[in-house]
Amino acid sequence: MVQSYKQKPQLQDAYDTIIIGSGMSGLTTAAILAKEGQKVLVLERHYTPGGFTHIFKRKGFEWDVGIHYIGNVQSDDSVLRKIFDYVSNHQLKWADMGTVYDRIIIGDKPHDFVKGVENFKKHLALSFPKEEDAINTYVNTVFKAAKTSRNFYLTKAIPPIINTLIGWYLKRPFYKFSDKTTYEVLRSITDNEALIKVLTGQYGDYGLPPKQSSFSMHASVASHYFEGGSFPIGGSSQIVKTIDPVIAASGGTILVSAEVEEIVIKDNKAIGVQMKDGHVFTAKNIVSSAGIVTTYTKLLPEITVKKHQLNKQLQQVKPSVAHVNLYLGLEGSPEELQIPKTNFWIYPETGDHDSCVKSYLDDLSQPFPVVYISFPCAKDPDWSNRYPEKSSIDIITLIPYETFDEWSETSWKKRGTDYEAIKDAITKRLLKVLYKHLPQVEGKIVCQELSTPLTTKHFTNYQSGEIYGLDHSPSRFRQTFLKPRTPIKNFYLTGQDIATAGIAGALFSGVLTSIAITGRNILSKI
Repeated sequence: MVQSYKQKPQLQDAYDTIIIGSGMSGLTTAAILAKEGQKVLVLERHYTPGGFTHIFKRKGFEWDVGIHYIGNVQSDDSVLRKIFDYVSNHQLKWADMGTVYDRIIIGDKPHDFVKGVENFKKHLALSFPKEEDAINTYVNTVFKAAKTSRNFYLTKAIPPIINTLIGWYLKRPFYKFSDKTTYEVLRSITDNEALIKVLTGQYGDYGLPPKQSSFSMHASVASHYFEGGSFPIGGSSQIVKTIDPVIAASGGTILVSAEVEEIVIKDNKAIGVQMKDGHVFTAKNIVSSAGIVTTYTKLLPEITVKKHQLNKQLQQVKPSVAHVNLYLGLEGSPEELQIPKTNFWIYPETGDHDSCVKSYLDDLSQPFPVVYISFPCAKDPDWSNRYPEKSSIDIITLIPYETFDEWSETSWKKRGTDYEAIKDAITKRLLKVLYKHLPQVEGKIVCQELSTPLTTKHFTNYQSGEIYGLDHSPSRFRQTFLKPRTPIKNFYLTGQDIATAGIAGALFSGVLTSIAITGRNILSKI
């Protein structure tokens, strides 16, 4: 049951497992361990649980901060769907987004990503009739790469001794794809740069353009959506609502406004956590879902970090991209305003993705390298029951954290007029993009709010306001320390950093961490 630490609820001091952070990975780990009979305490520093799955409300509207669409949940047989069903006791329901899940718009030309592999290939071939063979090869290569990932991720959870014996064998097929950039692999399939630009039109889902991202990351996302996209019915707040009773059934609790000061280590063994107010909770296992950088720089005692040279590990990885998100509330129903379910990915007409990103980072007045527009009100069939005659839109683009660095020591909502002026300028630019593609919504906006990397940092405690944890470059997948087990006894990691970007990656990381803690084949139960 979700409770607030500020209300001083009646809690026990000892638990089987304590989890720091209530994002998708923390919730998944907690639910699985609860189903194994463990009493779990989930500690969340924010006033609302869910991490990037939480919602916020303003002036009679609500917005989902991190979930825009999920793939691979349409079929009851998909592994992802089975995990969601398992951790929510089948209470989490999904709405299909329909035939076209993503529209990649290059300049003024749209290219639709159509649900179903054969439909996807046929539709794309209409835009690129001479590239039919390349499109087929691309899809086959994506599936080959995605297939190798399961064994790779399972090596992170199996006992170290087994990993030493056969880990290299299980990882080798994955490295064949992960060691190459997305661009390298696509360029080996086709020399049509326009096709490459379209095929990599979802790079915003993991944050790195094709010449920097690992092809395994790209393949994971592309294959994830081939059978279409879905959205949680009732909005993403349903994730916490449906998982919370599973945790509570074994005597566990999700505690919000509960900031951890430090993980308590004794004789190289994690035995508890000390809260900001000095109170100590103890447990047999401690799990951090706060991200590896935050965990090693803020939560572990300095002496422990030095002892295991954990700071050296952090030098091998980089944080992922930061973003701004414009949340819009509109008068009028989605039907009335003709708001689509399809996501829009909007790119400049000239230049490849990498050069567009570079030119923008060199000079932020250059065109946005990507603008992503999502329409949660149209995707959620329950929206109009909760918010009749209203609509919502999210608009996202990349922005360097350094843009707002000088305000990093200021407080949320109190950052001053210069900060607000930058936000206002970005908002106007994003609205201009929206009105070009959906002119009918102009004049209908009654509520707007722009979040910056500082907002992300404030609510998620990610140091650079990053949204996908660590960068998904080829070298990232070679870092063997990105796994649930740590050199500290009874202390584990979970989250995007030990698996891969996004909600699906975080969900699967929770499974891996649960396997590492219990030593049981959790996947066979799911």
